[in-house]
Amino acid sequence: MVRTTSLSFAYQNSKNHTFYFPRIDLTSKENALIIGPSGIGKTTLLHLMAGLLIPKKGNVYIGNTLIHQLTRSQLNDFRGKHIGLIFQRAYFIKSLTVQENLSMREKLSRKTIDLHRKKQLIEQLELTEIKNKKVHEISEGQRQRLSIALGVVHKPKVILADEPTSNLDDANCERVISLLKKEAQICKSNLVIITHDQRVKSHFKKHITL
Repeated sequence: MVRTTSLSFAYQNSKNHTFYFPRIDLTSKENALIIGPSGIGKTTLLHLMAGLLIPKKGNVYIGNTLIHQLTRSQLNDFRGKHIGLIFQRAYFIKSLTVQENLSMREKLSRKTIDLHRKKQLIEQLELTEIKNKKVHEISEGQRQRLSIALGVVHKPKVILADEPTSNLDDANCERVISLLKKEAQICKSNLVIITHDQRVKSHFKKHITL
């Protein structure tokens, strides 16, 4: 379902430094943890897998789609429908409520609006009491759960999460990983987490070290 081959990338302002990444080959609904220290290129790899960056060499396949052969418009459409992104720093439309942010994400996916799915997700992530509040009115923990909801509400083929536990205590680390794995199971998705957080390793059978 998710496969990368011979991926490499170099930023324009870097001097003779190229990131080289190992092969990734995930079967349907298989999860993976990509682990390594800061500065090793973890976020770069996630952005390549999401089609946010174009590789210097190599390929990324989501299902049977070679994503970097798509036009920009096709790639934006594909990403909106099939990729769920959970960034380390969450992005919201601050003028909208929690519920409105979720509705907007569903619209951007161009899939049929699923009111039951949205209601279920709000309940599962304990957002019911704040669903009509603006984002600036809710706590950091609530924003984090909203970020997870935005990444999975459209039932993507692959969920990519960037350092989702790095700023959490042990109890909340366990909770967030459990939530992500549960949502991946519901969506029948591949879950890929990138992190330097060693606490997460025990939750995954497949580890890829950078």
